[in-house]
Amino acid sequence: MREEIDLGGIKVPAADWEATPERIKLVLMSLLQRIEALEEKRSKNSRNSSLPPSKDGFGAKSKNKDKPQRKPLKLFKVRQKPDRKVYESEDCQTLEVHEVKPSHCKNCSFELAGEDRQAYRHQIVDIPKIQPIVTEYRLHELECEHCGTKTRATLPAGIPAKSYGERLAAFVAFLSGESRQSHRQVSEFLKQILGIELSRQTVNAMRTEVSESIETAVTAAKQYVQQQPVLNCDETGFTQQNRDGQNPGQKKAWLWVVVTPLVSVFEIALSRGQEIAKKLIGESFAGVVGSDRYSCYGWLNHGVRQICWAHLLRDFQAMAERKGVARDIGESLLQRAYRIVHWWHRYKEGRLSREQLIEAVNLLRAVIKQELEEASAIDIGSNEKTPLAQTVRTCQNILAVESALWSFVYKEGIEPTNNAAEQALRPAVIWRGLSFGSQSESGSQFVARMLTVNRTLKVQGRSVLDFLTESCTAARYGNEPPSLIPIVQTPPMPRPLILS
Repeated sequence: MREEIDLGGIKVPAADWEATPERIKLVLMSLLQRIEALEEKRSKNSRNSSLPPSKDGFGAKSKNKDKPQRKPLKLFKVRQKPDRKVYESEDCQTLEVHEVKPSHCKNCSFELAGEDRQAYRHQIVDIPKIQPIVTEYRLHELECEHCGTKTRATLPAGIPAKSYGERLAAFVAFLSGESRQSHRQVSEFLKQILGIELSRQTVNAMRTEVSESIETAVTAAKQYVQQQPVLNCDETGFTQQNRDGQNPGQKKAWLWVVVTPLVSVFEIALSRGQEIAKKLIGESFAGVVGSDRYSCYGWLNHGVRQICWAHLLRDFQAMAERKGVARDIGESLLQRAYRIVHWWHRYKEGRLSREQLIEAVNLLRAVIKQELEEASAIDIGSNEKTPLAQTVRTCQNILAVESALWSFVYKEGIEPTNNAAEQALRPAVIWRGLSFGSQSESGSQFVARMLTVNRTLKVQGRSVLDFLTESCTAARYGNEPPSLIPIVQTPPMPRPLILS
């Protein structure tokens, strides 16, 4: 018979525990479970949960004691000064050149003559005072000498009725989207820098016009991503107010992203359900979808999914930081997961062939599956919230999608993580933090469309401002709008898996 019983780290004599009334035992066990849950919640960070690193706080230290600490550098590496850009005549509006030659030798004062064909070029770059270009049409009103009727002239054909040009509208949208400036900030910038005075209502009208002008291109981009062999998906919370009456229930909005190597599509919806995922991915999608284990992707066949291993590592790390059996399960799974990551790094570096990677992973896959099955078989109550119960449920959830963990091993062009989608969401998260969301459905559409344009054109190396200008011009004059679909569909090299 045991002499002591461990109650959450406190040793209690077995005789005293047996003598404790049952109702007191129930209260104590309930309190211990709450304490363990609170301790785990308090210990959550970016390494063992989906919290961003910014939530770790200042001075947060790693709990991985087995990982060797980096020694402080004794010598600082000197950074080389980057080469400054030298502007040529075609790079600027004016290039004023002054030839400066020495008159006498600095050593013997002998008079110098000649020319240095490789003279050192010192340039002073400045900007002129910017003033707007205004085109004025004076519409005269003349009175008929015969009947006295007054007739005012109309604008010539092809002249828009709007009081601002296409490039100015595109620039306003660029400031609002790429630079994430508010209506007030955009209005003040135009007044101080460009000498153009616009009200916030006019700024909003410009944003709306540009948003509508790029709708066709964004729609085509959505169709493009659904035809790609591999895509990554993710979603994050967003705020959409009810200024236009489209969100009377004040539902929480969600910002979705679908990422391919050359085109990314964003969408804001008042739902995080499967219907949105099916709409973005396409119910007949035949490629591979990289995502986390969220249930909205559960309709996908496991053969066309790749579960993110970065999320798995965080789950295993959370288990390993618990106590008792949960810690043993987590440490074992974490060790095997890091071995998978190590093999993947060797494959990416060219030190391991695809056949060798498959052979190595197949041996470990069976072991991981067996450990998940053993952990899932542990008997827990339906409402139990202990760390062990959380560990068991996590293992059960992972086991349910086990066949979707290994697509990156057997198929080319697939990354084991969902980092591409999470990195694409980062600018959107910054925008959300600065603007506190949108005020209406049209505002959410502007955010999603501008994020789509910005992300896609940056990856393709194209100008965002030029694209917006061309889109606005095409919408005004009925021309063919520009496209986000790349002409040369050569995807860049995938970024390596970086795990701390």
